[in-house]
Amino acid sequence: MKGMNQTGASTAAFEALRGRLFGLAYRMLGSRAEAEDLVQDAYLRWHQADQQKIENAEAWLVTTTSRLAIDRLRRLKTEREAYVGPWLPDPIVAHARPPDYDLDLAADLSIAFLTLLERLAPDERAAFLLHDVFDVGYGEIAAILERNEAATRQVVHRARERVRGDRKRFEVTETAKTVMLQKFMSAMDARDEQALLALFAPDASWTADGGGKTAAAPHPIVGNTRIARLAIGLRERFWADNRTLEVSTINGEPGLCIRDGGRLVATMSISTDGERIFEVYAVVNPDKLA
Repeated sequence: MKGMNQTGASTAAFEALRGRLFGLAYRMLGSRAEAEDLVQDAYLRWHQADQQKIENAEAWLVTTTSRLAIDRLRRLKTEREAYVGPWLPDPIVAHARPPDYDLDLAADLSIAFLTLLERLAPDERAAFLLHDVFDVGYGEIAAILERNEAATRQVVHRARERVRGDRKRFEVTETAKTVMLQKFMSAMDARDEQALLALFAPDASWTADGGGKTAAAPHPIVGNTRIARLAIGLRERFWADNRTLEVSTINGEPGLCIRDGGRLVATMSISTDGERIFEVYAVVNPDKLA
């Protein structure tokens, strides 16, 4: 009976942290399936460990999840280098907010942010996320990376410079972003090239991830003129009677979902200052939309 109670308490302790662990694993890997597998691996290791020797369950689980994610990301490197066309993270489409939204992490869940993280080496990505997103101290991160604290501070600093330096930070409300998406839908429906040109910044980019499974540009499209023509072309060539385009929650912020009947066939996320769109991230790889 005592063993059963301990097992129940152990499971409860893990489940209380599952959302946080998934949030870390997903931000590390950019893949829902890989993140779920990794969290399950951490769960098995948690139950195999001698928990009487574990002083802090959260620290142990975050350390285990981080190390597993670093190893997994190293193994995924070759696979992603061979990927057909641009690689984008799996979108998380939800009617509700993500499980760790109340931790004030939604801005660091966006497709734009996760795409920037791809520039970092696995150790850098873990250190940056743990410190700047999950508020883990340098000492704990040093133990996870098996480095001294001074070296860890340098890793976090370099990663922050690489990510923050290239990141467009806009203070945009959900309402303002929704309005921009609605303007885009209206302009595309009307095949209004001038409205689309005005909506996108002159140097805007459109990145599409088809993974070689469906039609998508093999490289990012740059410039509002090219993007306007692309949007109109997509509307004219690929629209169907049962196809719908609607604003949904994608990675914790407003984005667009395209569905054929009930089947999700594309998601679109944008970076905007509320006046113009700077980046579009379109995921059309069916493997990422299941």
